[in-house]
Amino acid sequence: MRKRFPPISDKLPVFMHGADYNPDQWQHDPHVLEEDIRLMKLAHCNVMSVAIFAWSALEPEEGRFDFGWLDRVLDRFAEEGIFAWLATPTGARPTWMSHQYPEVLRVGANRVRNLHGMRHNHCYSSPVYREKTAIMNAKLAERYAHHPAVVGWHISNELGGDCHCPYCQEAFRLWLQKKYGSLEALNLAWWTSFWSHTYTDWAQVESPAPHGERMVHGQNLDWKRFVTDQTIKFYMHELEPLRKVNPELPATANLMDLFEGLDYRKLAKVLDVVSWDAYPTWHQPPDELGQAVHFAFNHDLFRSLKHKPFMLMESTPSLTNWQAVSKLKKPGMHRLSSLQAVAHGSETVQYFQWRKSRGSSEKFHGAVVDHVGHEHTRVFRDVAELGETLEGLHEVLGTSTDAKVAIMFDWDNRWAVKDAQGPRNMGIHYENTVIQHYRAFWELGIPADIVGPEDDLTGYKLVAAPMLYLCTQETGEKLERFVRDGGMLASTYWSGIVDEHDLCHLGGFPGPLRKVLGIWAEEMDALYDGEQNGIVLQPSSAGVLPGLAEEYDSVQLCELVHAETAEVLGVYRDDFYAGRPALTVNKLGQGRAYYLATRAADPFYRDYYQALCREAGVEPLLPALPEGVSVQARSSETEEYLFVMNFNGTVRQVMLDQQTYRDVESGETLRGGSLELSAYGVRILARQVQGK
Repeated sequence: MRKRFPPISDKLPVFMHGADYNPDQWQHDPHVLEEDIRLMKLAHCNVMSVAIFAWSALEPEEGRFDFGWLDRVLDRFAEEGIFAWLATPTGARPTWMSHQYPEVLRVGANRVRNLHGMRHNHCYSSPVYREKTAIMNAKLAERYAHHPAVVGWHISNELGGDCHCPYCQEAFRLWLQKKYGSLEALNLAWWTSFWSHTYTDWAQVESPAPHGERMVHGQNLDWKRFVTDQTIKFYMHELEPLRKVNPELPATANLMDLFEGLDYRKLAKVLDVVSWDAYPTWHQPPDELGQAVHFAFNHDLFRSLKHKPFMLMESTPSLTNWQAVSKLKKPGMHRLSSLQAVAHGSETVQYFQWRKSRGSSEKFHGAVVDHVGHEHTRVFRDVAELGETLEGLHEVLGTSTDAKVAIMFDWDNRWAVKDAQGPRNMGIHYENTVIQHYRAFWELGIPADIVGPEDDLTGYKLVAAPMLYLCTQETGEKLERFVRDGGMLASTYWSGIVDEHDLCHLGGFPGPLRKVLGIWAEEMDALYDGEQNGIVLQPSSAGVLPGLAEEYDSVQLCELVHAETAEVLGVYRDDFYAGRPALTVNKLGQGRAYYLATRAADPFYRDYYQALCREAGVEPLLPALPEGVSVQARSSETEEYLFVMNFNGTVRQVMLDQQTYRDVESGETLRGGSLELSAYGVRILARQVQGK
């Protein structure tokens, strides 16, 4: 799909560059605002996220509101051409509210109510908290929804967590009644006959608890789904008074790196634009490139949630203060990591934080303006230089990613896999497995979308679905249609095991995938850490998957499968199942479905997916990439913008093909030959879309 999207805000139709700004912390010193505005302009920053945790400053006592300080900030922004994502302050409630209305505080899974403190320590079901939120948001909307400096709403901050109070228990029961209709249906879906835990009254149903019920997997899964739905309901409750005043103003909620607690695919449906917070641990041995791959995957995931550009709402311009080792970015890494987000589809680069807090838990977290308070720092120079770069990339704004490969990653499946009590309870590593498959495409220079089972697969040539443990009948039918219509499916072990209720499929695994894959699975052998088996490729495989080695090691999981209609391409090397199928292919309709029965060790995946992409007609963006160099592309209908990124601390050379390229920053014309990338360097090249 090649198209150009409209800007996130018509008020600011450029790349947004800025940070979280907390002027409420500096009301005692009016000089700070004027100095900050001077520095924002020097740093080429055009947008700030304001008032994220400012409830105490906005409502210092119940019913007494103070907007004067925020008026001054936004009015000065408007005068200086700076804009704001205005936050609702619900991420942390004021102390007076916790003291006067303890019901707003969350109750843990142990059924103990929290004390006041931290963030997100509030109950989404609490009538008091909902009322206070509605009042606050209505006042913000009345005052600022049409303010010239406001480009959108930043709803709360990093939504997450659950509450087990009586309000939430009742809401959970109502949610279940709506879903199942009867206790009979619920008992069947949860298989409560196991251990004689059948429910005979709705009042008996509670959320999972460490000192109560926590072994009913269908119940655990439904609780996580309920928490997502309850969070979405609260988001919509926050949004309602804002929309009443100005329905045109976009709204977002900042998401987090591979966050497990909420189904982001569902949450993304109610966001106008997806935004997220990225905090890599750069320069970490032994696999320094692992961070580049992990965050590339995240960028592609968040772009794929709505299949359009997203926002990098938070990153650090220097270091964090909460990671195990809060390491500085080496020279070049700030530009590289920021442009990596842009390469994968971000329309913003924003930071936590603008000015370092003087006290409390994040006083040493990185910021554009350090405690020294001026612009004469390495970090400030890095930020200002990036701001100049973003100002020069206007032609890239709104462009799309044209991926022919999709990788399935699903929250329901993720939750179910990790709750399975199956072959490896010391770690089945679902997320790492998906990223291991993704890394092959990253190394090959092949863009990929990260999709869910409900997504449309039209337009993809290859779909990789590693460990699709929870697979519904509908998903199985969709993948079967995809293959029949000419698509290529790459599936793996531990797929098609349970349905949407976490009940095992009967009649042979991989359940709904059995026909499309042409195999059935009998047993799963789990290997201890340090134990290995291997895949030995059959001579006939060379005609199907040219370029693979004769043998690869495998670890952790080995599924014992029987080929039905599938052709065996590789067999196990060792143990009592040596010679049995380890890699198969099944022809169905116009397409093919591959099945990998064991967790292969590197370098298998790069070789494997390179062969599959050749067969599927998926071409890399550049013909060959050195180790640690990534290329990503954003496209309009006529031009393709290649971000060639070097994640190595030394110079690398990249060979270009014979197409004509234009360096977007320098204007230099390139045709073939070698492209030099400095340590942690980025080059942005434009070329005509083929056929245009």
